[in-house]
Amino acid sequence: MEAFLIHGGKPLRGKVTVSGAKNSVLPLMAAALLTPEPCVLEGVPRLRDVSTMVSLLKALGAQVTWKGERITIQAAGLSSMEAPYELVKTMRASILVLGPMVGRFCKAKISLPGGCAIGVRPIDLHLKALERLGTRVTLEEGYVVATCNMLHGNTIYFDKVTVTGTENILMASSLAKGETILENCAKEPEVQELAQVLRCMGASIEGEGTDTMHIRGVKGLKGYHHRVMPDRIEAATLLIAGAITGGDVRVEGVIPHHLEAVTQKLKEAGIKLNIEDRAIEVKGSCRPKAVDITTLPYPGFPTDVQAQFMALMSIAHGTSVITEMIFENRFLHAAELQRMGAQIKVEGNKAVVEGIETLKGAPVMATDLRASASLVLAGLAAKGESRISRIYHLDRGYERLDRKLIALGAKIERIKEDWP
Repeated sequence: MEAFLIHGGKPLRGKVTVSGAKNSVLPLMAAALLTPEPCVLEGVPRLRDVSTMVSLLKALGAQVTWKGERITIQAAGLSSMEAPYELVKTMRASILVLGPMVGRFCKAKISLPGGCAIGVRPIDLHLKALERLGTRVTLEEGYVVATCNMLHGNTIYFDKVTVTGTENILMASSLAKGETILENCAKEPEVQELAQVLRCMGASIEGEGTDTMHIRGVKGLKGYHHRVMPDRIEAATLLIAGAITGGDVRVEGVIPHHLEAVTQKLKEAGIKLNIEDRAIEVKGSCRPKAVDITTLPYPGFPTDVQAQFMALMSIAHGTSVITEMIFENRFLHAAELQRMGAQIKVEGNKAVVEGIETLKGAPVMATDLRASASLVLAGLAAKGESRISRIYHLDRGYERLDRKLIALGAKIERIKEDWP
């Protein structure tokens, strides 16, 4: 198992380019199951989650090649309709193959993904929506078995905004007979990108980025050739890295309007930003001011940046209140930040953070992907040495983050660590 050794206290300086968005790549890879034609995806980051999706598609019988930043997928037919537990347990996004498999092949057998460190994320909304489209759904020995003669369009209201649920049903209904109306849809940029790519494949979709989408099913879809959008969560993490170290960092290859909720809060905290068409420069020369945040579905403040922002607030002037509205157990990083001296009190879905002047290096353990990032940021700002254990979480969603930070002047070493 690997860990990071970080010697903190050094301002980061320089420029860095954001990788392709993990949360776009995974549904776009799943969408390749909707067509027998080749699908080519450019700008793909080297991530553990992407490797898992490659393995899953191959296990289903798709042909997949991954060279550099390009992945080519062709699912002329599938040799298996089962997404096995061994793969699904390592990545919840595996559930994204359910919609396209039912949409095109009228059957699928997917292992239940279960819970994860940041809370239980049930798929009941996916299954209820598929049933509204005419799918028979049963649970058999830990697997969801979905079958139909043909999907038929219907009106579906999501009781709760769900990104993967919206994506799954968007893909399935693209091949359904008639019109499907999705209400209370997720509006994230990644959902919008999926809709745009599906439209390029021949789907009839209107309304992405709004609460309601209209999908008119078509008989078949063609392949795509697409370059994935930049990762807004990585961009936010790199901006906060510059801010928390009092550095001067230029983050390039970004789409600024995807980051407005984050950049507004950074400005409120007194962080100087220079926002251009495809780049944002952060100058964190002064200690930030405490500000409150509440995580909400897009375009609200993203839950995937909550942990990183908490690290920044740990060294802010004053007291901030961080309210988590998306996941019920997403404050596990608070206890690890406390080991570095942070003054944080968790009260239900709120964390009260009393800023201190300086964090101190300490051994800490990552519990999930974004928690890992928050601990790395804290380590960059802290005095002394920090050891971040279980960084395999980080490698799931950040492409060579340590190398990017080293190029900005950070002192980070990736080491082997023995665990019993």
